[in-house]
Amino acid sequence: MPVLVLILALTFAASPFWVPDFGGFEGDQFPVPQIDPPVQPAGYAFAIWGVIYLWLLVGAGFGALKRWSAPDWAPMRAPLAVSLAVGSVWLPVAVQSAIWATVLIWVMLISALIALWRSPRLDGWAAAWPVGLYAGWLSAASCVALGLLLAGYGWTSGRTAAWIMVTVAVVLALVVQRSLSRAPTYGVAVIWALIAVGVQNGFDPRSVGALAVLGAVIMIRPTIGAFREENLSPRGQH
Repeated sequence: MPVLVLILALTFAASPFWVPDFGGFEGDQFPVPQIDPPVQPAGYAFAIWGVIYLWLLVGAGFGALKRWSAPDWAPMRAPLAVSLAVGSVWLPVAVQSAIWATVLIWVMLISALIALWRSPRLDGWAAAWPVGLYAGWLSAASCVALGLLLAGYGWTSGRTAAWIMVTVAVVLALVVQRSLSRAPTYGVAVIWALIAVGVQNGFDPRSVGALAVLGAVIMIRPTIGAFREENLSPRGQH
C-alpha cells in the first residue's frame, strides 16, 4: 500500500500533462452557458495545485521510505489511494462531461476527508498537512462544481447557485475543521478559495463575494486553533 500510494501520487501529479490546456469547465459544456460564473474563484487560486501535487508526492515518498510499516499510517492509505486514483483520471473526464466530473470530485473529496481523519498525529508535515491542503481545496472545488451544475442546467440562476454553494462550502469547512481540531492546512486551503471567490466578484458587498470573504474570516479562528493543537500535540518516535 505505501508503494501504491506513491505511484498514485505520481500519476495524480502527472495528470495535468495529459490535459495541459485545462482551465476549468468550458462555458459551453452546459445547456445554459456559464461565462464568468460568480461561484468560481479567480483564476490565480488554481495555482495552489502546484503545492498540493508536490506536497502529496513528498508525503507519499516519506511514507514509503520511512513509515513503511508504521501502524498509525496504515488507516489513511486506502482512502487516500482511492482519492488519488480518481484524481488521476479526473481531468480527462472533466473535458468530456461536467456531470461525471462533479460526481468524481465528490468521490475524491469524501475519500480525502476519510484519509484526513485517519491520518497519523505524528509526522503531520508529511501526512495530515498535505492531505489537509488537498481536502480543503476539494471542499471548495466540489461546491463550485455543484454550483456550476445548478446554474448550467437551469435549476437556479448563477447568482443563486453561488449563494447556495458558497454557504454549503463554508458550513462544510467549518464543521470539518472544528471537528478535526488539527491539520490547519485544511482551513488554509478553504480560506484561499473563498478569498478568490471574493476577488472574482470584485468584493462587491451586494454580491456573493461578500459572503465568501465573511466565510474566510469565520474560518480563521478554527484554523488558528488547529495550528495551536498541532503545536501542543505530543511528539514521539515511531
